[in-house]
Amino acid sequence: MSETATLVRLEDTYARAVPELSLQWRAAPTPAPRLTLLNDELADELGLDPDSLHTPTGLEFLLGHESGGVATVAQVYAGHQFGGYSPRLGDGRALLLGELVDPARHRHDLHLKGSGRTPFARGGDGKAVLGPMLREYLMGEAMHALGIPTTRALAVATTGESVMRDRGYQPGAVLCRVADSHLRVGTFQYAAATGDADLLRRLADYAITRHHPQAAGADNPYLDLLDRVAAAQAELVAAWMQVGFIHGVMNTDNMAISGQTIDYGPCAFMDAYDPTTVFSSIDHGGRYAYGNQPGIAQWNLARFAETLLPLIDADPQAAIEPATEVLNSFARRYDEAAARGMRAKLGLVETDRDLVSDVLGLLREQRVDLTTFFRALAAGTAAELFADPAPFEEWARRREAALPADRGAVTAAMNRLNPVYIPRNHRVEEALDAATAGDLGPFHRLLEAVRAPYEPRREFADLADPAPSGAPPHVTFCGT
Repeated sequence: MSETATLVRLEDTYARAVPELSLQWRAAPTPAPRLTLLNDELADELGLDPDSLHTPTGLEFLLGHESGGVATVAQVYAGHQFGGYSPRLGDGRALLLGELVDPARHRHDLHLKGSGRTPFARGGDGKAVLGPMLREYLMGEAMHALGIPTTRALAVATTGESVMRDRGYQPGAVLCRVADSHLRVGTFQYAAATGDADLLRRLADYAITRHHPQAAGADNPYLDLLDRVAAAQAELVAAWMQVGFIHGVMNTDNMAISGQTIDYGPCAFMDAYDPTTVFSSIDHGGRYAYGNQPGIAQWNLARFAETLLPLIDADPQAAIEPATEVLNSFARRYDEAAARGMRAKLGLVETDRDLVSDVLGLLREQRVDLTTFFRALAAGTAAELFADPAPFEEWARRREAALPADRGAVTAAMNRLNPVYIPRNHRVEEALDAATAGDLGPFHRLLEAVRAPYEPRREFADLADPAPSGAPPHVTFCGT
């Protein structure tokens, strides 16, 4: 066994618990691989040796060519994609390397994207290209720095291949990412659709053990699992909304049971506040627009609940009532999380729903940048952002009356919560274009800024600015 295989001891509890839901598969060969990025900080957190991963053997491990002691597998799942059900999706261009238990005894999946076609590829080439893989790396690090539950990238490597996409041939790449798991709503949909009650129960028991062990002691563990997943998703989507994040493809196969943000495809951060904002080139009807995300999360949870009904109670009618109660609680939970977040972002001690809704209305009416607004509000300069400042100034007087006496403490608290830097869309595209052309400098600069989002730095001042006035609408692509 090689040095790296000895160092990286992986486990395969998922493949053993529900072998019906994965297929042993090997990564495709890579003709001339090169390590583009390694997340040394994350490697240290996982208990890995970054120096070993920088070696040729380490690169082979990160590409799926060097075993961590278990077989690599492609996972199968189903899912609703833009509302339409697909009974068999799965890891069409991805592989699960295995599970790593870190020094704190937390279990993580190490998972590849772009590692070649699998039997679940559905006609795709199984490849990935550098730009979208760097986007996922960048977005995961930005979300992590913002305190939002997320998968993270451990490494990006180029393969030495040229891969055809809409913009022509681009450098092929493989992403190695870290997740609490890759259990999705779509995983449960696939298991439920098999009609195998034992498989569904084993999957649910595995999810409880891995992610929500407290549910095991509940009177009805499977109902409690639904409740805990709903609570986690309410908090997650509320956190997205606080920072203007738009996932772009909230299909049921992209909702993780763990409560992490997963699968950064055509995602982006909103500039000017507008709930109808859509960036994804494939979201023609605006199903996954910014303002629709809470409702879509609840819809996805309903699909999850449907899979659990046979486990909740053998009598379908007896199962539907408590499951519906959990689903109906999502709106309250989301509303509480959103109100709590906005109260803090505005520097308030108590929630004032009228203040929140009124200022969001002003931001929308006057096309004010969401991220810039909250930092300017803390600095006392927000009126400058409005073409017609009078309505804002009237609102500001109402807010002033609701603030605590210690204004310095209010400002400090707001600045600890409201970022200076997010991955601005125009800067992301500039960085990805430069990286595709061989220059990683702009990417590293942007990455450094978003990894410390609350600290204003003079050398990164341009990265805090929204897109120039009159810039064309931003459009994102999946990269598949």
